[in-house]
Amino acid sequence: MRTFLLVWFGQLISTIGSYMAEFALILWAWNLTGSTTAIALVGFFSQLPRIPITLFAGIVVARYRRKWLMILGDSVAALSTLGIALLYLTDALQIWHLYLAAALNGGFGQIQHLAYQASVSLLVPRTQLTRANSLRAAVHYGSNILGPALAGLLYPLIGLLGILWLDLMTFGVAIALLLRATIPHPATQTKPEPLLSQLTFGFRYVWQKPGLRSFLLITAMFWFFHDLGGAVYDPMILARTNGSAQVLASAGAAAGIGGVTGAVVLSLWGGPKQRVQGLLAGFIGAGLSKTVFGLGRSPQVWIPAQFCSSLNFPLLGSSESALWMEATPTAIQGRVFAAHALAVQSVSALAVLLVGPLADQWLEPMMQSGIPGFGSGPGTGMAVLYVACAVAMIGVGAVDFGYLASTGYKIPELRETL
Repeated sequence: MRTFLLVWFGQLISTIGSYMAEFALILWAWNLTGSTTAIALVGFFSQLPRIPITLFAGIVVARYRRKWLMILGDSVAALSTLGIALLYLTDALQIWHLYLAAALNGGFGQIQHLAYQASVSLLVPRTQLTRANSLRAAVHYGSNILGPALAGLLYPLIGLLGILWLDLMTFGVAIALLLRATIPHPATQTKPEPLLSQLTFGFRYVWQKPGLRSFLLITAMFWFFHDLGGAVYDPMILARTNGSAQVLASAGAAAGIGGVTGAVVLSLWGGPKQRVQGLLAGFIGAGLSKTVFGLGRSPQVWIPAQFCSSLNFPLLGSSESALWMEATPTAIQGRVFAAHALAVQSVSALAVLLVGPLADQWLEPMMQSGIPGFGSGPGTGMAVLYVACAVAMIGVGAVDFGYLASTGYKIPELRETL
């Protein structure tokens, strides 16, 4: 557990720096373009290279030392930040540079993420998987508290360039801690396999097991609606507050506090015995909170709704990760997790690609004059889309919860996994 905590702390520090830089760059991009599409494309280009790279990432994680793969991911991200800082310093930074940096970080970050995820079950006892995964969730949500808050405080003082330099320093901390860590590598089969067989192994393994196949389809559906609505989150708030960085940072901090609170509670509790119940309850709770958020038009509604929404994600995320870890032998986790990641990233990339034109060219112009329950003006169309996605998230959780409850959680399709 000590090694896991060492690696975890390094990732926490570097993620805080990355969230600071991301927040500052979103403000820079919005002030430059005022376009939902421009901001959504940053997310799209982050997802795009993950899809082909994930095909090979499982093989890479199974074959090479996971410690060095994590160091590689942090190093590439640091070089991307350095490149953006130098371009900004010379007044040459353009929006397409953010797309290029997002693509580089997304590709190498996917390998790093899989190496980290596949190492958790090697570093902690099986009985501690839910707690370990709740700590992983705390990295994201803890960074959501400190990253935007620090960026909002420091941006007027040191500007975008100063925040990028701080991001570089946090990467240095993460790499230094990884160099000190000893991460075991599982024994792999020595019999060579054809490349095509290696690339498709994870998909074949999942598809041959009805429980895993059903689980993958359920989670992919949820994350499609989550990411479709999530892609308009930043521009919706900025449009409805006349570009207020303070409101955006406050909503981000509320999300972080909610996520950390959920992670701490989950760590102390240990999670439900029936992890699938925790997963689907998290789906429903997140969808309900996001519905309230989308209907709101002020920080007085957004901040508590965002807190409640994020409260659910450590539960659903830790339950999802623990279920995959328990259902998959350690030696093949890299390839199976890659197959899962590829499916989720594909639907996420599709969602992010659709949302820009959908918001900018259709929903926003159509609903500027107002719609009952949503108000009027800039951001109204994005709010309608956000709420529709939240209701769909509730539907995914409620339908599957009802089906599982009616069968006593023993249906053949899910018995072997859940």
